[in-house]
Amino acid sequence: MSQTTQESVMRYDAEQKSKTRERVLKQAARAIRVEGPHCVSVAAVMSSAGLTHGGFYAHFDSKDALIAAAIEQMFAESWEHWLAETKRVPPAEGLASFIDLYLSTRHRDAAGRGCPMAALAADIPRLTSASRRAFAAGVGRLTASMKALLEQLGIEDAESMAASVLSEMLRALSLARAEPHRASADALLGASRQALKRRLGLPLQH
Repeated sequence: MSQTTQESVMRYDAEQKSKTRERVLKQAARAIRVEGPHCVSVAAVMSSAGLTHGGFYAHFDSKDALIAAAIEQMFAESWEHWLAETKRVPPAEGLASFIDLYLSTRHRDAAGRGCPMAALAADIPRLTSASRRAFAAGVGRLTASMKALLEQLGIEDAESMAASVLSEMLRALSLARAEPHRASADALLGASRQALKRRLGLPLQH
């Protein structure tokens, strides 16, 4: 086998391994959102990714390593949603759009694809330091991005306001998911959307 052929094979193998790892992480991220990190089964995650349990250690050293990497994956997916709503639009429009998406009935009902903050907030203190760092980095990135939008809107102390807004959104989503009566949950989300927009001087209808 020539050196060029060997390099091509090695590159192909690396790409395949990377794609397989990403597939596992996406399944693990979904499982964490639905079941919680402590209930995630490695065997079930591998099976959902179309792989055998025995292949797990080719990608991760331990279940804890999988959880930490999956938390990074969850925030990467959340970041894509943030960009989809806020990129290339005026800051007021982008922020209003993100609030509408986050506090929507669709997001409330999509626990398997939803916000990692809502899925993990109660469990993070009991996870490994690597998982806590991944969570903190994800929250920090989103907070900094919201701060930047708020600064463009002329909001004073934008950093504190960004943290406060995210906290309010997280609390409203969590309460709406816990509310047994759908109409009451819908009303809670609607009231929170309107209150946040008034507070930030955003258009109430978007």
